[in-house]
Amino acid sequence: MKFSIGGPLKLAFRPWVEGLENIPAEGPAILASNHLSFSDSFFLPAVLERKVTFIAKAEYFTTPGVKGRMTAAFFKGVGQLPVDRSGARGAGEAAIKSGIEVIERGELFGIYPEGTRSPDGRLYRGKPGGLARVALATGAPVIPVAMIDTEKIQPPGKLMPKLMRPGIRIGKPLDFSRYSGMEHDRFVLRAVTDEVMYEIMKLSGQEYVDMYATAAKRQIAEAAKAEKDAEKAAKAALAQAEKQAAREQAEVRDAEERAGQDPQAQTPEAGASEKQTGEQTGPAAG
Repeated sequence: MKFSIGGPLKLAFRPWVEGLENIPAEGPAILASNHLSFSDSFFLPAVLERKVTFIAKAEYFTTPGVKGRMTAAFFKGVGQLPVDRSGARGAGEAAIKSGIEVIERGELFGIYPEGTRSPDGRLYRGKPGGLARVALATGAPVIPVAMIDTEKIQPPGKLMPKLMRPGIRIGKPLDFSRYSGMEHDRFVLRAVTDEVMYEIMKLSGQEYVDMYATAAKRQIAEAAKAEKDAEKAAKAALAQAEKQAAREQAEVRDAEERAGQDPQAQTPEAGASEKQTGEQTGPAAG
């Protein structure tokens, strides 16, 4: 990974790094990072001397064809580990199991506590499952990491990255040995996760939002759909109003044309004038 991807990444983007001394030279550790961009999993390993393993959905490794094989080779090259996400609970357990195996090998395990990329650059509530359970089950230290400006390099939906310098801040290791054996206590899992997220927030300077990023994405999608539906309804109403106006104008034109073709048709003003003339000339004729 260092020679095939890390070198070119550092050469092209020149990421700046603070806190490299907080990464242990050997032994297991969990790197818990905010998640701004698809490229986060590439930039962090690129600046480290040691291999760090992240989890990725299994589809990246099983897609058929030449493109699928190239994608699988790429993700393996950057230290990604396939996890089947076909079931929500099953996916979570698979991720935890994979993380524990990485730690037991004495390696670095990377994880995004938010569970998905931030939809707007803010820091969202951490999910109290994978991170805390792996940390408490293994006793490995948790190192908070903040990715800076990676969402500006490759925003969601953009294929081509923008050449600019991202940043990476690495905090001091957090020790949760005081909670040893309590990895099934949901209150402890919440406390561990919140402590890590607070450290990430201090490192990144992001605004913190006390809701899950998945819920925020759902709200954004629903708002976008509602706005689209409202625009569609407004266009339909405008089109209906234009049709009605056109029909009314056509009716007026037809009435005017019929009045012009009928010699007996008189306006009320013309009839009144003729009547008045008759009344004035009648006695004189007698």
